[in-house]
Amino acid sequence: MTTATDELGLEAAERLARAATELTEAARQRMVELTEGGRQIDAHQVTADRVAYAATEARAASELVALVRGDEAPGLPVQFAVAGAADLAKTAHDRIWPVVEQLGLGEETLAKTYPDEVRQLLRRALSDDLICALGRSVAEQGGKVFPALDEMHDEVRRSVRQFADKEIAPHAEHIHRHDDLVPERFIEQIGELGYFGMSVPEQYGGAEMGNLAMILTTEELSRASLASGGSLITRPEILTKALLAGGTDEQKSTWLPKIATGELMVAISVTEPNVGSDVASVSCKATPGEVDGKKGYLIDGAKAWCTFAGRADVIALLVRTNPDSSAGAKGLSLFVVPKPRFEGHEFEVKQDHGGTLVGKADATVGYRGMHSFTLGFENFFVPAENLVGLDKGQGRGFYLQMAGFAAGRLQTGGRACGVGQAALEVSCDYVNQRVQFKKPTIEFQLTQYKLGRMAARLAAARAITYTAARAMDEDERVAAPLAAQAKLLSCDVAVEITQDGQLLHGGWGYAEEYPISRYVVDALVLPIFEGVKPILSLKVVARSLFAS
Repeated sequence: MTTATDELGLEAAERLARAATELTEAARQRMVELTEGGRQIDAHQVTADRVAYAATEARAASELVALVRGDEAPGLPVQFAVAGAADLAKTAHDRIWPVVEQLGLGEETLAKTYPDEVRQLLRRALSDDLICALGRSVAEQGGKVFPALDEMHDEVRRSVRQFADKEIAPHAEHIHRHDDLVPERFIEQIGELGYFGMSVPEQYGGAEMGNLAMILTTEELSRASLASGGSLITRPEILTKALLAGGTDEQKSTWLPKIATGELMVAISVTEPNVGSDVASVSCKATPGEVDGKKGYLIDGAKAWCTFAGRADVIALLVRTNPDSSAGAKGLSLFVVPKPRFEGHEFEVKQDHGGTLVGKADATVGYRGMHSFTLGFENFFVPAENLVGLDKGQGRGFYLQMAGFAAGRLQTGGRACGVGQAALEVSCDYVNQRVQFKKPTIEFQLTQYKLGRMAARLAAARAITYTAARAMDEDERVAAPLAAQAKLLSCDVAVEITQDGQLLHGGWGYAEEYPISRYVVDALVLPIFEGVKPILSLKVVARSLFAS
């Protein structure tokens, strides 16, 4: 008997991806007009969000097809491209369909971009036969299905996975349940392996292996533990990018070699108790001052959600140096603030002249191991040479921080893929072993379907993330919007996969003794940090797509 799986090939996946691209491009062009080149997005927020997300799905579909087409090994069968492109083409269409009249496109645009041949392809590509066959195949391989990359990148994945499985994974559950701090040996070992310096140029002691190697490293560390593995290298990456973008030669020589080895651990402090995504409204201030004859700045104000602030040796701190609040983002500067290490959930730093820095960790449902702190600065002195860029860095903090955040968003795409991969693997193990109604649950059609869709969605998330990584190597500023799209989609995929995996575990998915419950609560933070989803969609992705 001929099945949908036998009939559909890469050409079908390509046709579906093209349909999604054509529709979303028509919608994008209309939004350029309606928002006046992105300047009036807030007057069309819901539609802008729809179009931005649909365009992201279309891009992911195209990149998945390209990934499978270029997969010479191949690691990913064609069915991944067919199922993934179909899934994304359908959801992209469904996002645009309710607003075609608002966009001024009409039903004729839908008929033109999704003609009968495409609709028939969609039905076949989304058939139970194809998705279930994919799910069975994935389960047989224990969820370990990856695109074949070049020899160097395949070796990066293999070696990091080996390390993460041996050193991090066995302790991840204990750290999560007891809300322990990341063990020092993790930091020492990761430093010795060079993972902290993957974006640091060789002249400063780094590996400079490129963004794809960094993503693969992040992905495998996050598969073992999001908080105790993958996220350890995010903050050094963010400060590294900021220093490379605007630091002086002396600052680069001072900080980057120590970041590359893990000698200095980094925390990033931008958010404030009353300021989240509206970074331009930061009010924590730095006032020029002098302590014991040394020139510098006195920091006053509160910060929130500063992950790893207790253990960190330095905090990359975004503060207001221009007291005129009307200066907005142009009044912000970036400082590297040294501090002692602390292992607990609270700390206090007292300076001889009376300046203080206090921190208290906020309890969270997941993402434990690094601890996120609310901070209070009072008359806290920072030397003038710690202003990134020195005098030229005055008022450039927002720009430098955003340069770092672009790398952080890209890396978060990798973290999301790692958490999704972890959920897929344990779900495959569970359904292969769990017996219900006298047979393993993998033999049930709905189980196969769930796994097939999980794997196809994860493959699409990887495809757009890997493409963004390569693009960042070419030109970070140009690729920043694509990195945001990778983060936008991949984080949602991680949430979906972990929750579907939890359901496949049944009641045991809610038990802490099974790691899937940890993956669920860890994944929930992914659409929030490095740009909360609605703001990322509107202020970064939509704005870049609609700019004229």
